[in-house]
Amino acid sequence: MHENRLTHLENIIADNQYRFYEIGKALKEIRDSCLYKQTLFNTFEAYARNRWDIGRSQAYRLINAYNVINNLSPIGDRLPGNETQTRPLVPLSPPEQRKIWKDFLDTGMEMSACNIKTFINGRKAKEDNSPDHTDQISDEYMAAVKEMMKQIRYAQNDKWQKTSHQAALLWHRVMQEAIVAREVGNGSNT
Repeated sequence: MHENRLTHLENIIADNQYRFYEIGKALKEIRDSCLYKQTLFNTFEAYARNRWDIGRSQAYRLINAYNVINNLSPIGDRLPGNETQTRPLVPLSPPEQRKIWKDFLDTGMEMSACNIKTFINGRKAKEDNSPDHTDQISDEYMAAVKEMMKQIRYAQNDKWQKTSHQAALLWHRVMQEAIVAREVGNGSNT
């Protein structure tokens, strides 16, 4: 009798384990699409607090958890099991999140918020002790950087008429992600 009850209760937990993900996904769409205004709330935060009794911090934690799970889901079926386990991953870029998560899973450590945080902090400590190689740059790369800086100055001087500010930021982000992805893919800290 008790064994059947335990199985029943564990099935309830398993069936609802990822509700934080679904709630975060819904909150993100409500916020991003300003759907809360349909219920006459001026802000998303007021909507979450008054409609769902969810404080601002918790609403954003759920949205961040959704973003992390959404980013990690293509790399495997073992994902953080609750919002708290996603928190240490939130400040990392998407490529860093995927790399760190794969490395964490490879350790075989128990999946807990504490273990995930400890693993990430250990990684950061290692990186903080790595030598500074910011002065290591080829002449060709430096010439390309100088040319890019010149193009940015041109765009600023012509008030972003020929190249939009948004396009410049987009391509900056693309370059940054390419550098980080290559770095993560090689397992290099340089």
